[in-house]
Amino acid sequence: MKERVGFIGLGSMGAGMAANLLAKGWPLTVWAHRSRAAVVRLVAAGATEADDLHKLAAASDVVVLCVTGSREVEALVMGPGGLASAGKPLLIIDCSTSNPSSTTALAVELATQGLTLIDAPLARTPKEAAEGKLDVMVGGSVEAVSRARPVLEAFAARVVHTGPTGSGHTMKLLNNFISMGYSAIYSEALTLGAKAGLTPQVFNTVISGSRMDCGFYQAFFDFVLNRNENAQRFAIANALKDMTYLASFAQAAGVANPIGAAVRNGFATAVTTGHGEKFVPALSNIIAGLNGVSLVEPKTN
Repeated sequence: MKERVGFIGLGSMGAGMAANLLAKGWPLTVWAHRSRAAVVRLVAAGATEADDLHKLAAASDVVVLCVTGSREVEALVMGPGGLASAGKPLLIIDCSTSNPSSTTALAVELATQGLTLIDAPLARTPKEAAEGKLDVMVGGSVEAVSRARPVLEAFAARVVHTGPTGSGHTMKLLNNFISMGYSAIYSEALTLGAKAGLTPQVFNTVISGSRMDCGFYQAFFDFVLNRNENAQRFAIANALKDMTYLASFAQAAGVANPIGAAVRNGFATAVTTGHGEKFVPALSNIIAGLNGVSLVEPKTN
């Protein structure tokens, strides 16, 4: 018999994940963390809605969290009326991108209360979430990960056990460091090219199909060339949050990370100039604009 699953965080990623759980036969209870639109759709498809976190805990054996980061996770789990206060030995799967130090500390605290926390951050996009083809990095004990794996496989094509609790979130930060680093490099290179009279189209002709091409590049340049706003649906503000977590992790580890600091500063500049809600590829426009050039070809009559 399948365990009962509670789900919190029905945003662009979580909605698709929860829909896959329901479609694949998992008894599902949901709670409206922010938007109700996905809740309404899932309830119409057979899910149950809980009025509060205690009711969600009572109806669940496993709870999946897919929220913004550590602050939200800590509030949902340890805050007034949170999951821990329900007094039930839940398995909590944190699919958010959280700070590893928060994750490990929270797991230790929850263990004293009989709850198990594992970290299972995600890679890929809302499209793969809806298709059940996400990549998941899981940190936790062998026993806890084995228990969680069937739940994760409902919305993931690949589940990688990275090590103990916290290691999944560490790996996710490294993953995002690389991808946000690409974004910062692409944006600066495009601006330098524009200053020299090289258009994004020329830039792409050289890079696309070369050894420096990759799936991330193609998605980023779908925005640059085609103005596809949905090519990479990841907010600049969230990129800054993740790079700030990376800086905190590097400091705790005693590691100098000058490149990470430079990438973080690029996203911080974008946020402080009012662009935090835009998606990451828009960084290319922001950096270009700050340097007095445009990456958009002027319209011709």
